[in-house]
Amino acid sequence: MSETTSRFLPGTFAPDPRPASRMAMLTAQTGLELKLLLRNGEQLLLTMFIPITLLIGLTLLPFGDLGEHRVDRIVPMVMMTAVMSTAFTGQAIAVGFDRRYGALKRLGATPLPRWGVIAGKCAAVLIVVVLQAMLLGAIGVALGWRPGIGGLALGALVIALGTATFAAMGLLLGGTLKAEVVLALANILWFIMLGIASLVLVDSLPTALTVIARLIPSGALAYALDAALSGSIDWFGVAVLAVWGVVCGWLATRLFRFH
Repeated sequence: MSETTSRFLPGTFAPDPRPASRMAMLTAQTGLELKLLLRNGEQLLLTMFIPITLLIGLTLLPFGDLGEHRVDRIVPMVMMTAVMSTAFTGQAIAVGFDRRYGALKRLGATPLPRWGVIAGKCAAVLIVVVLQAMLLGAIGVALGWRPGIGGLALGALVIALGTATFAAMGLLLGGTLKAEVVLALANILWFIMLGIASLVLVDSLPTALTVIARLIPSGALAYALDAALSGSIDWFGVAVLAVWGVVCGWLATRLFRFH
């Protein structure tokens, strides 16, 4: 019998079992999280409809004495609301119910590490926030808002920092408590922080009340964003956001549970 020859080079079909690269895992997880965010009707209500309604309503209706160019005062607060709604409230509720229905438990059985789940969710939130900022900015311009180029650049940096901070808070809340508790607590905290942030529209506040408001993440972001869009840097607000983000992010990586 003649010797059988192979059509393929040795090793062509040799098994090569190994996990995907970190970047590939992060990209895949980010894409999945982004699709889930954009398909969720409740998320779209929080991330788009409420901020747009606030921006148009507060600008056109004569609520309070906000000066001649009231849209300049309203845009930072509304953008803060959009960031908080997407990165904190929506994220916390989504993670809480993903844990309840076992979706995260299945992810925990894959080669995807814990940091990959958290980073993928944060990246998807950041993409949605960028879309929000562009949409709200366009509506603000249509209503008479005229920011400078430097203000827009500083505002983008502050929004990125605020998004990371609120995302860490949302992951900490949603990744540690029961879904029903997360649902109630996230909505309660949303209203409380929105009320605190609205103090940025009030002039002549007592110094003690202003300091307390700026120590809360929503107040810190509202004041820092208001200053950034005006072309200056609120270092106190930036520091408060950074501290909240680091502490909550560290706790989230330590305490986050898949079930």
